[in-house]
Amino acid sequence: MLPDPIFLSAMTDSTAAAVPLFSRPALARCLPFLIYMAFIAIAELLTWLGVTPADQRWLYAIKIGCVVAALAYFWRDYDELYKWDLKATALIGAIAAGIVVLVLWLSLGAGWMTVGTAAGYDPSTNGRIDWALVAVRIAGAALVVPVMEELFWRSFLLRWLDNSRFRQVDPGAVSLKAIAISSVLFGVEHNLWLAGIVAGLAYALLYRWHRSLWSPIAAHAVTNGLLGGYVVMTGSWQYW
Repeated sequence: MLPDPIFLSAMTDSTAAAVPLFSRPALARCLPFLIYMAFIAIAELLTWLGVTPADQRWLYAIKIGCVVAALAYFWRDYDELYKWDLKATALIGAIAAGIVVLVLWLSLGAGWMTVGTAAGYDPSTNGRIDWALVAVRIAGAALVVPVMEELFWRSFLLRWLDNSRFRQVDPGAVSLKAIAISSVLFGVEHNLWLAGIVAGLAYALLYRWHRSLWSPIAAHAVTNGLLGGYVVMTGSWQYW
């Protein structure tokens, strides 16, 4: 007995609609983030093996180098980054949002607003700051991490929550449900979980309002860059 043509048609449409989770566009946005997270696990393993945080400090440079290599390899897949598409007013709004997130990040630190303890990153040796370590840390946090994280959290996950064919989702049409879920997940990635959720909401809303990935990247870069300056000036290494 031959299959029903209607059934075959429905099955074909269903197959066509299915998109592998790790198709190349998805992998391009996930792998740099996964590499970054893998190094966090490596650092925890080294600590468990008795390697002191001071002896692990240059691991950050290796981590950032590997993330940059992955971003460079997949660069042709980041079509939304091919050109700068932010108007001046949108850029000003992104910068302002980045500053607000920084203020909240430094304010939302009560015990119930945190989970676990932050290892921090102290670039000083015998009381003297190693400026090479500082430069690598700030460059990585302000220039590399915003691109890597926004590609994963906003370009990929936020839209994928609405449609597995995430590249077809207009940033201006992402649902509030997707914004909420992705922001909570972004928050629990951080020791300061509440501040992380607020930051995730801010970056997601910028992406939705301005319909440009450069908007949350710019805000994220401002937050991380200014935070780096604050940390160095005050010695508040726990924020790193």
